[in-house]
Amino acid sequence: MAKIAVTDGMSDKATKLLESSGHSVTRKFIEEDDLLNGALAEFDAVIVRSATKLTKDVIEASKNGIKVIGRAGVGVDNIDIEHAGSLGIPVVNAPRASTQSVVELTIGHLLSSIRHIPRAHVGIREYKWEKKSMKGTELSGKNLGLIGFGRIAQGVASVARALGMVTHAYDPYLPPKIAKEHNTQLHKSVDDLFTMCTHITIHCNLTEETHHLVNKKRIESMPGKSPDGIVCGNHLVNCARGGIVNENDALEALENGNLSSVALDVFEVEPISEDNKLVQHPNFHGTPHIGAATLEAQDRVGTDIAKAVMMVLEGKDCPTTVNKSYLK
Repeated sequence: MAKIAVTDGMSDKATKLLESSGHSVTRKFIEEDDLLNGALAEFDAVIVRSATKLTKDVIEASKNGIKVIGRAGVGVDNIDIEHAGSLGIPVVNAPRASTQSVVELTIGHLLSSIRHIPRAHVGIREYKWEKKSMKGTELSGKNLGLIGFGRIAQGVASVARALGMVTHAYDPYLPPKIAKEHNTQLHKSVDDLFTMCTHITIHCNLTEETHHLVNKKRIESMPGKSPDGIVCGNHLVNCARGGIVNENDALEALENGNLSSVALDVFEVEPISEDNKLVQHPNFHGTPHIGAATLEAQDRVGTDIAKAVMMVLEGKDCPTTVNKSYLK
């Protein structure tokens, strides 16, 4: 029997799965000071989402107890995977659970942007009938640029093509045949992608390479006019990771017209504060990091990460281990 700490919440179904296998589960958020004082040392495994930050110091403080770290989701930027690996602690995630949920939210933001749905809704609540100023454009006939072309991006591309869009992608780690199988043009540089596409969606991890990848220079290179001859403006959607978009540059682009809309589910600093002026622009709309926040995804992510953690505890090789290259 293993003792497992679940610090950021998990579905009852997943908890019962762990307990039915003989493990003891403690569901409790642990404050940073307690983490730094070794609060996790009494546990064999810890399962987190995005709220708990497992830094080098936190992991070091509990290295004599933890045998596996589980991230109930895709991104692991809140975990020092290299240090965990150096201590022989595998970090596993659940990359497939939220795919459909994020795909649908991305498409929702795209449609909301080009048809002014959030702004129109605010006007209606104020009893304004602003029909003349709500003329939008269609997605059909437009070039969609996808930064990163993994499972989520491929799902977005599939829906976008069904709506009549032409899909383009930049992913330096993707075999060209994958893009070809999805009828998507793969570009050799991210700059080429921006010059070709009026609509950009982001689907990559936050790394040193991708930090502020979307910036003033690249936004200014977007065409604003689609291959079908429509002056549709430029549109940006990010449901991946905060920090990939330079939010100050995005605000400037909205103000000077280089961007017609910006829609974000993720932000460089979360939760947002009054310091974030981007969210006040009328052509911005956002959501509070809810890409995976569906009943279906929450159910899947819990069971997926529970199974992954149990595999490691049983001495098995888990296919979703993200720090294999660091494990000693």
